[in-house]
Amino acid sequence: MSFAPEGYLLFGILILDVVWGDPVYSLHPVRLIGLACEKLEKLLRSLNGSGRLGGVLLCLLMVLGAALMWKVVHSALSYFHFSLAVIWELYSGWSLLAGRDLIEHARRVWNAVEKQDLQECREMTGMMVGRDTDSMDFSASGRAVVESLSENLNDGMIAPLFYFILFGIPGMLVYKVVNTLDSMVGYRNPRYLQFGWASARLDDLLNWLPARLTWMLISIAAVLHPQCCGRKAFSVGWNHHHGVSSPNAGWCEATAAGALRARLCGPIWREGKLASQDWLGPLHFREGGTVKDMRHTAELTVMATFLFGVCGLILLQLHGLPIWEVG
Repeated sequence: MSFAPEGYLLFGILILDVVWGDPVYSLHPVRLIGLACEKLEKLLRSLNGSGRLGGVLLCLLMVLGAALMWKVVHSALSYFHFSLAVIWELYSGWSLLAGRDLIEHARRVWNAVEKQDLQECREMTGMMVGRDTDSMDFSASGRAVVESLSENLNDGMIAPLFYFILFGIPGMLVYKVVNTLDSMVGYRNPRYLQFGWASARLDDLLNWLPARLTWMLISIAAVLHPQCCGRKAFSVGWNHHHGVSSPNAGWCEATAAGALRARLCGPIWREGKLASQDWLGPLHFREGGTVKDMRHTAELTVMATFLFGVCGLILLQLHGLPIWEVG
């Protein structure tokens, strides 16, 4: 059975990410989105747009601008030859996934733990999470990595693929713009509480369904994993997802806690202040954060991505969902 063109594109994007990981180059879309966000934020603030209206304008201009730029390049390449446009789509989609890189970052942490190098462990953990790592022990670093792996499974793989299936590369790009904006301005502090409100709320909206799909995918992967518990993953994800402030991240992190039968989170410090000291998961679970926990979570993310990729290929083959065309 041959795939529809969309299926070939999805397959190609996934293979590129598995083999080479996220490409590193100066014109990487996420890098450009970040630079554009910084420039536009400065402009809006200089025009007294520091409140919610300014944040709404930031979202609109960033989303529309990125989509327009991508379409202009796509149309220009299509004018010369359709294959150039397909290559552009393949390269764009590859740049908007971050599966292998996420696993590699986690691997550096557990390698540091195995070497008992606490300083390196903290440094590598700091590359994955937005919290203070100076006071972390090995276990706290391990928990942070498990949380990052499970949450970023959604942000870096499931959600982008979800919007690819629905809307193609433009859907992935719009999601990535919003997700990047949330990571840059979606903070609940005096500077961004109002200005970042639109970015944070739109990111919550776009992640609502993918996060719950991730809950189901991790649970299924845990059923298939010989050392994880699918039943606990499903039930803990359902019952404990509200244990973190994010309306979406809790579904991913709590499901990972259930799969590992381990408690996550614990004391979290940001900018020298205790941001949270709540634990995620049932009281009778052990405190997580071992090398095995990190490795098993990495394996679950790979399995979950594979499962969703197969589902995506089937859906695209049915020609029922996509509202776009390749080339």
